Amino acid sequence: MQPKKIAIIARDLAADKKAEDPLVLDVGDLTSFSRYFVLTHGNSDRHVKAIAWHIIDSLKDKKEKPLHIEGMETGQWVLIDYGAVIVHIFHRDIREFYNLERLWGEAPRL
Repeated sequence: MQPKKIAIIARDLAADKKAEDPLVLDVGDLTSFSRYFVLTHGNSDRHVKAIAWHIIDSLKDKKEKPLHIEGMETGQWVLIDYGAVIVHIFHRDIREFYNLERLWGEAPRL
């Protein structure tokens, strides 16, 4: 599956689980380690984990397996690495603190 399609599906899957403000940033011209970032947040540790597992399980059904997963233990910031697509699922406070939208502000949004 093409990276752009994975990113859009991941964003939509997050929305299925009531994730807040899901968006996709095209960071391909700004970095060499990824093409797309998917950013979203949940309102509790349990919500963050539920969003993450929904994305992981649903993409696995489509034969897309993550290369690496971090942060599932605490549910504060879960990172799911699909190579060209990196999904960031934050707890609301953590997303506000790190504000990756501002950090990668030059990246076009899909």
